[in-house]
Amino acid sequence: MSADAPAGPGGGSGPGAGSGPGGAGGQGAPRKVARVILLDPEDRILLLHGFEPGDPADDWWFTPGGGLEGAETREQAALRELAEETGITDVELGPVLWHRYCSFPFDGRRWEQDEWYFLARTSQTATVLGGLTELERRSVSGTRWWTSEELLAAHETVYPTRLAELLRTLLDDGPPGAPVNLAPEIV
Repeated sequence: MSADAPAGPGGGSGPGAGSGPGGAGGQGAPRKVARVILLDPEDRILLLHGFEPGDPADDWWFTPGGGLEGAETREQAALRELAEETGITDVELGPVLWHRYCSFPFDGRRWEQDEWYFLARTSQTATVLGGLTELERRSVSGTRWWTSEELLAAHETVYPTRLAELLRTLLDDGPPGAPVNLAPEIV
């Protein structure tokens, strides 16, 4: 993740980036974010466990991903973020599944993001949280591979909030012909 991309309830390397355009506080356009719906050979999805740095009891699960850096594409950002956050580099990146706008508080700021969710597949299931930024080290506690059934039965908070339903549809019907616009999530 980028140095100013925390792991907040927006899902993934967190809410937003710093205080520049697209970052916190409604300054400029929402931050451009690439997220990854990473599936293993058993169709389990990888999620990261995050929490509010000042309140570890305020926790959630989210997809890997984060903000674009420099002139990189969303595809490049998705692969970079996945490697930084999980250590997984043996990935087949697929199509964009969903688009989502989200806005949420995290680490004392309001974050606004324009998120694209990419489908990806891997056979590499071991994870390493070695590339986290300082803020991410204070707000990410681990990873877990979830089956669709486990996600549907989960009582924990997961972002995006409809992820269990979206994953079940993806596994049953395959990727959509064009990216689906998800309802905005304002927390």
